[in-house]
Amino acid sequence: MGQKINPLGFRLGTTQHHHSFWFEKPKNYSVSLQEDEKIRNCIKNYVQKNRRISSGFEGIARIEIKKRIDLIQVIIYIGFPNLLIEGQAGGIEELQVNIQKKFHSVNRRLNIAITKVEKPYGQPNILAEYIALQLKNRVSFRKAMKKAIELAEQTDTKGIQVQIAGRINGKEIARVEWIREGRVPLQTIRAKIDHCSYIIRTIYGVLGIKIWIFWEEQ
Repeated sequence: MGQKINPLGFRLGTTQHHHSFWFEKPKNYSVSLQEDEKIRNCIKNYVQKNRRISSGFEGIARIEIKKRIDLIQVIIYIGFPNLLIEGQAGGIEELQVNIQKKFHSVNRRLNIAITKVEKPYGQPNILAEYIALQLKNRVSFRKAMKKAIELAEQTDTKGIQVQIAGRINGKEIARVEWIREGRVPLQTIRAKIDHCSYIIRTIYGVLGIKIWIFWEEQ
């Protein structure tokens, strides 16, 4: 079953929670869902354009959105705050203004907060982004996966699995390569597992990166 369902959705209510907290009528559900996706894309585009280091690294672990009748609260969990131009005056305010202009939200206020992640390389999204940058720089995929596992092992994880699929190294036939260290019990609901799927566009085509990180068993 671990290969047929998203590991995060499989564990909702036990070891995982939703990244969006709001209630909506059935006829307006799709509109609110698209709004969440637009907010996340807008934040990622802003971070790419206004980061301090021009390395292409966003460092965003996840974005949580909480909606009320008159308020939209966005919490950005970021691993490397120095990548953002947070030191400049009005950095977060400028981001709020840009998002409000796109949505034309008059009745609801927007509040954005930034929270630093203690162990950034323990977050699958940041690890996947690191591997993507290595692949774009023509680093061997095996070396990139092993280096990502070494970084994750420094955060006291009990197991990690990395998988890359597509035209690896520009080969004509697409294939799947994966590597695993430690235990990754995908079929156990009480196992706390973080997962992400990341897409990288290269000159050879699209590659897919999947990462599973096993923390503990409750």
